[in-house]
Amino acid sequence: MGSNKDRGPQRPPVGLLYDERMCRHSTPDGEPHPECPDRIRSIWEKLKSEGIPQRCVVLNGKEAEDEHIASVHTDGHIKLIKAISSKQFDPRRDKIASKFNSIYLNKGSSEAAYLAAGSVVEVCKRVAEGELSSGFAIVRPPGHHAEADEAMGFCLFNNIAIGAHFLLDKPELGIKKILIVDWDVHHGNGTQKMFYEDPRVLFFSVHRFDFGSFYPAGGDGAYCMIGEGPGAGYNINVPWEHGHCGDADYDVIWDHVLIPIAKDYNPDIILISAGFDAAINDPLGGCRITPYGYSLLLMKLMQFAQGKIVMALEGGYNLTSLANSVLACVKTLLEEKTINGSLRDYPFESTWRVIQQVRHELKSFWPSLALELPQELLACSRTLTQAQLNYYVSSDSDVENEEGPSSEVFSANVVEGVEDMIQPFLNLSVGEDKHGETKTSDHKTNNLDSSERHTVPEASDSKDIYKNISSWRIAYSKIDIWYATFGSNMWEPRFLCYIRGGQVEGMSRPCHGSLDESLPKSVMWKTFPHRLFFARSHSVTWGMGGVAFLHPENNTNEKVHMCLYRITLEQFNDILLQENVVVQHRDTPLFDLSSLQFVSENKSKVLEELKCGWYPNVLYLGKDDNLPILTMTCPLSTVEECKSGKVPMIGASKEYMKVLVKGLVEGKQFTQDDAIAYINEAATKSL
Repeated sequence: MGSNKDRGPQRPPVGLLYDERMCRHSTPDGEPHPECPDRIRSIWEKLKSEGIPQRCVVLNGKEAEDEHIASVHTDGHIKLIKAISSKQFDPRRDKIASKFNSIYLNKGSSEAAYLAAGSVVEVCKRVAEGELSSGFAIVRPPGHHAEADEAMGFCLFNNIAIGAHFLLDKPELGIKKILIVDWDVHHGNGTQKMFYEDPRVLFFSVHRFDFGSFYPAGGDGAYCMIGEGPGAGYNINVPWEHGHCGDADYDVIWDHVLIPIAKDYNPDIILISAGFDAAINDPLGGCRITPYGYSLLLMKLMQFAQGKIVMALEGGYNLTSLANSVLACVKTLLEEKTINGSLRDYPFESTWRVIQQVRHELKSFWPSLALELPQELLACSRTLTQAQLNYYVSSDSDVENEEGPSSEVFSANVVEGVEDMIQPFLNLSVGEDKHGETKTSDHKTNNLDSSERHTVPEASDSKDIYKNISSWRIAYSKIDIWYATFGSNMWEPRFLCYIRGGQVEGMSRPCHGSLDESLPKSVMWKTFPHRLFFARSHSVTWGMGGVAFLHPENNTNEKVHMCLYRITLEQFNDILLQENVVVQHRDTPLFDLSSLQFVSENKSKVLEELKCGWYPNVLYLGKDDNLPILTMTCPLSTVEECKSGKVPMIGASKEYMKVLVKGLVEGKQFTQDDAIAYINEAATKSL
């Protein structure tokens, strides 16, 4: 990079903000926790050991003003965080914290939260004014999970969102367009919601998603969440399908998604939600970015906004990798010398798949994404090995780097000691492919020949999260329904994967299974006046080719053959979740008795929580033996997208076709030739 004295006119200095007062936020009884005061202390000590503060402008923390916090948070939330450390809250503080998701509170929490938010505002202001060329706010508690009225995920105030709104609310600063880059390993759900309809902020989050099962779980981090109204196209999610992603994976995301969009957007300033829990050896993230990798990502961003970059610390829970990664970033901001390293691996095959999904979703907003990626580029990839699969199915704290076991993971034996506290952040269950096939199981499929069955590594029992059985499960285990299937689930061994877990031949991903593994009480076949069709271009489980959908509306000129299984409403909930991305513990049912009543009266209901899945629409098809017949399919909007060509319509893949034919033939609906003709007609007939 060369030294500053070789560059002609001197650039404004780089700012560093650190304040020991933010260390006063700690667990009430001093018990170990990943989000601990030593996180920022270790960073500061590392920077001092390298003489970095002497080459920067060092700033003290500054508490945020309520009016700035109120730009993104409700009055009630502000009042709670402000008062939480007062003496009157002493006896109630733990109880209040328990009502939030992954939050602790103590006497120092209020001050730290105000300092974290205000410090980010201070650095933003000085960079925007030109006093600093760029800056790093070493703050805690982190912020990107905090929502308007809720603290969650170790976050009290949304620091980066408060800083962004401050800049937008000060026209004299000349900031009209802000790019927020969130490279924390967890999705920045809070930041996304605060700017979801605002084109003044382009929000980009690359995160481990695991098909909706990785914290904060659900569908908010899916690639189809692109913003609404005037903000449509300005929300970009890059959701990893698994852990283990490293420098090469992030680098190609920058080159083929973020950088082309940033060129078109031309931001006035870049704010980075700088979490370092995707770093190698982090106990919560399970990814593998090196300090060199972070420096490379940052260097590519410095070509925009005249280098005006504000970095605000988010996650990062291995003290060594955290400190080394921050050091690499500050050195990059200083432009003093090159960080040593190289990109040794190819990206994962799944990384290219995610890139293509994201580009397809956003190409109408950003024309630079419309071009197809060259096949020779896509060929430069690697697949996930069985050893890596075992790694990310098991504890994320067991990762080792090439040099040996991970070192100094925030405190000795802390993963075991705080497992209950940080459980939402661990990979409790690995998610599904985009049309709903889950990826892990600790059970073998029942009633299958050994040649048709694959077992799953028993590295951990993901169903342990259900040890405390919710009351709704007990009640719903006594309610029977008919689940009507029209796709691969017509073949009973395939359907039983959703009940017992596992996979059958042709599936590349095993299923998680239901908590209730009891077999269907009975099976029967019926026909219904609906249209069967095939859409989507590929799925992770079945490869290239479409998968089956049922037109949500009746059509007396059509006839679809369906296999019905008598199962419990509890099992139906588990299948619905597995078919639609979300595999996680729920205290309440997704499809409850009121939903059942609704569909019996209105024929269908699209479940909002599953809107990013492929089968969020539950249809009521009548009754048999006085039990409701339910199925799941796409909403009508997807049918319209198929008609317009936005969603491709294509025939079934070879492996998927085999399973469909087996179901129809073994169910005595068709001969093999007639079954193939039935499927081909459904796949080729125009909607």
